[in-house]
Amino acid sequence: MILMQMNNITKRFGADLILSNIKLEVHTNDRIAIVGRNGAGKSTLLKIMAGELSHEEGELHKPKEATLGYLEQHTGLESDKSIWDEMIAVFDHLKAMEKQLRQMEEKMADPDLIAKEEQYQKLLKDYDELQLRFKNDGGYRYEADVKAVLNGLNFGDFDLTTPIATLSGGQKTRLALGKLLLSKPDILVLDEPTNHLDIDTLNWLEHYLQGYPGAVVIVSHDRYFLDKVVNVVYEISYRSSEKFYGNYSKYLDQKAANYERDLKQFEKQQSEMKRMEDFIQKNMARASTSKRAQSKQKQLEKMEKVDKPKGDQKSAKFTFDINRRSGNDVLKARDLSFQYEDSKKPVFENVSFDVNRTERLALVGPNGVGKTTLLKNIIDKLSPSGGTIQYGTNLQIGYYDQEQAQLNSSKTVLHELWDEYPMMDEKDVRTVLGNFLFTGDDVLKSVNSLSGGEKARVALAKLMLEKSNFLVLDEPTNHLDLDSKEVLESALMDYPGTILFVSHDRYFINRIATQILELDGTDTHLYLGDYDYYLEKKQEEKDIAEYEAQQNPTVQKEAKDSKNQFEQNKAEQREARKRKRRIEEIEQEIVELEEVIEKNDALLCEPEIYQDHEKSLELTETNEQSQSKIESLMEEWEQLHEED
Repeated sequence: MILMQMNNITKRFGADLILSNIKLEVHTNDRIAIVGRNGAGKSTLLKIMAGELSHEEGELHKPKEATLGYLEQHTGLESDKSIWDEMIAVFDHLKAMEKQLRQMEEKMADPDLIAKEEQYQKLLKDYDELQLRFKNDGGYRYEADVKAVLNGLNFGDFDLTTPIATLSGGQKTRLALGKLLLSKPDILVLDEPTNHLDIDTLNWLEHYLQGYPGAVVIVSHDRYFLDKVVNVVYEISYRSSEKFYGNYSKYLDQKAANYERDLKQFEKQQSEMKRMEDFIQKNMARASTSKRAQSKQKQLEKMEKVDKPKGDQKSAKFTFDINRRSGNDVLKARDLSFQYEDSKKPVFENVSFDVNRTERLALVGPNGVGKTTLLKNIIDKLSPSGGTIQYGTNLQIGYYDQEQAQLNSSKTVLHELWDEYPMMDEKDVRTVLGNFLFTGDDVLKSVNSLSGGEKARVALAKLMLEKSNFLVLDEPTNHLDLDSKEVLESALMDYPGTILFVSHDRYFINRIATQILELDGTDTHLYLGDYDYYLEKKQEEKDIAEYEAQQNPTVQKEAKDSKNQFEQNKAEQREARKRKRRIEEIEQEIVELEEVIEKNDALLCEPEIYQDHEKSLELTETNEQSQSKIESLMEEWEQLHEED
């Protein structure tokens, strides 16, 4: 069922054209990502969908009965109620139905009414209908739903009578998300829902949205999140939209393949046009070939021209280098603890770890566990309450602050860099800034007037010029659009120094980290691998812990059964991983076969091919074999999904 349809939507702010010719459909159970550069108009599009902004041209259709819920970026829940009262208010209609049921039950016990057979039977019928509606709408589980959502959004240990007005901005944002999830609109529209969420909460939200009963439309810079949740991607680029099927990674693959295909078609046509133009020029004046040249001229004029495909918009370009190499031992931390003077408990304690040259160590853990505080201890912005930090030889530390507090808001972009490096020529400073997409008069903007993404690029430009051999990065991907994140990842992957970083961007962690250090406030746990390896080991630890918890030394049979169950679970998990890999292989094979069919169909349309009977027959047979193979693969694909 189509829940929303947008055709040729155009939006302007004054004379500025923001969106043009936008086409988008939302079907039941769609999981849609809207992607594009910062400033491409993604949030504007969501506001048009939600009815908060008008549009100048085009049509937007949505069935009257279809409900839509919209979570704006940076929106916090403002309320005088407690956490519980505000969340449970979503179900006021169920509480009203419940009250009505109790009133009907009282009437059903009235002897006078029982004596009136016709009225009594009508009451029983009405009661049954209302009770069924109450049950189907979740009347017997809404309190459990509220608790589940609050637990998932990290409010499990909160006093639920806490007034919302006393909470932080991030907590209010999570509650706004929670209230919207509980209301279960047919179309759930979320603008950057992963902000202010730690990794455990992100994992919960992914699973929740995967099973959501309606459609979901998301704008997010979290690529790992998009890979897990979405099945359709709309890219907003050059003010227009283009649709791709699959998750974010498949979108990137399809986009690259489409560009290569379109470029080849363009180049082929350009070559054909050049050949025809040369023929016309050489033969138009000759009496013997003039008619053929005129025919070619008409053919050329009627030819439907293929536009040159638009490549990606300009991206930042930078690399990180070092002035000199550090020693092999970069950092040794032993039994570190930190506690603020006015606090009754430490932020963290018992933190010990080593960092060696060229390692990439990611710090992970729930919000509030002290990751940023630990980084500030390491760069000597805060002094540890206990323990020691030993630095290696020839160490030069470069620090990226997620708040960009090191930027001077009163300076221009140009002088923010030039004042740090006064011996550089202005031309060279401008070249560096140009690599970070600051061109022309952009460099004369005040830092204070910049967006979050622009400030992040200025901070990265300063960090690049330092040429430090040990980078300490606190949430370096915050405020960056998807393209800038990929450029940063490439630069860090080629960096010859050492990196210690904090990030909630699991895709970024997976590409950069060689080790994961998990903080829980009272201890540390080191995992020698990337983020996917860390998840596997965490699941393995959980399985072992559950198995050991089930052990009962007095009941050997139960112990044996538990062990067998553990082994069976591991075997099932292995099979599930095999099925997942095979599904991905099948999907890739189908894509390749469809490309073969498409290529052959294009060849069959060319005169020199369809006039060649043998060649035509060969291509047709190849297509039939490919189509048969696709059907066979689809059957296997469906069977594997059923087994899941």
